[in-house]
Amino acid sequence: MSDSSIRKFDAAVAVQEYRLPAEKRLHGNPLQRIWNHYTDASGKFSAGVWSSEQGKWKIAYTEEEYCRILKGLSVITDSSGHALRVAAGDEFVVPRGFVGTWEVIEPTEKTYVIYEADT
Repeated sequence: MSDSSIRKFDAAVAVQEYRLPAEKRLHGNPLQRIWNHYTDASGKFSAGVWSSEQGKWKIAYTEEEYCRILKGLSVITDSSGHALRVAAGDEFVVPRGFVGTWEVIEPTEKTYVIYEADT
C-alpha cells in the first residue's frame, strides 16, 4: 500500500504490547496494547487503536490527541483534581501540555489520532 492510500481500521496490523515504567504507575501494572494503523512520513501524525487493563498512571502530554472510547470506563484527572469519566461512545481531545492521571476502571479500548508538534 502506498503512502497516499486510504487506510481502514479493519485491516490487520501488528499489535505492540507493553507495560508502563514503574515511575509512571500509581496502581496496578496494566498490560497495554497498540494497533497503529497509520503514521505519516514525518512520524508526527498517527492513528490507531489502544487498549489497557485496569490500573492508574501519571500522564504528561507532549502531543495533541483525539480519542473515541470504544469500550470500558476510564477516569482522566488533571493536576488540579478535576476528573472526567469517559465511557463507550465518548469523544474528547487531550491537549498538548495536559498533566494528570489516567485510571482504567473497566478495561478500556479507544481509537486515537495523535499529532506531535515541534517543541
